[in-house]
Amino acid sequence: MKLLSLDASSKAASCALAEDGRLLGEYYADCGLTHSQTLLPMVRQLLDTTGTKTEEITHVAVSKGPGSFTGLRIGLAAAKSLAAGLHVPLCGVSTLLSLAYNLRGMRGTACTVLDARRGQVYYALFALKDGAVRRLCEDRAGPIGELRQELKNVEPPLFLVGDGAMLCYNSLQETTEGLALSPEHLRLQRASSVGYAALALGEWDSAGALVPSYLRLSQAERELLEKEKKEANS
Repeated sequence: MKLLSLDASSKAASCALAEDGRLLGEYYADCGLTHSQTLLPMVRQLLDTTGTKTEEITHVAVSKGPGSFTGLRIGLAAAKSLAAGLHVPLCGVSTLLSLAYNLRGMRGTACTVLDARRGQVYYALFALKDGAVRRLCEDRAGPIGELRQELKNVEPPLFLVGDGAMLCYNSLQETTEGLALSPEHLRLQRASSVGYAALALGEWDSAGALVPSYLRLSQAERELLEKEKKEANS
């Protein structure tokens, strides 16, 4: 199996290639360019560097959300195009699950958190033990206060991972026992972790079946609803 994995769920983009579970290479870019400018060129360079022909790819995995709405659309479009063009199966992986795989060698609980803006976060909890990752709750979106209540029932140590980790740490450290930031180099989304999560899930499908998981409405949709409510009440 040669697995190509993509992640474009945040302001950084990455791609990784693994063969039978062994990571052959990974490219990561957080340089201010759009994912439409960086993602596919990184894939081409990764394949060239590892001496891999496109037709050797047997599986594709991609982060399906939650995360940046625009980034997710670009990442899914690229992954679906590659999978469909190569006639290979595709796995869509929760961004929050993939972040837990950043810490799979640790022991404790991973609290994966993404900044959803406006005082909201996307979050999920995962048990880490003996190199395995076990989901403790479904992916959720809500205020940080809701996460605080959720963490009261979790045994420490508890590691925050994701681009919302620092935000949550600053808000929750005084009220949450055993809370710690994950190491900085393991804190953000990585395509290699998307690949490892996909291998563990083993849920492969056709490119046409995959849809993004946004968890909440986009800003434009929220503004439209607010406008409609105001008009209805006027």
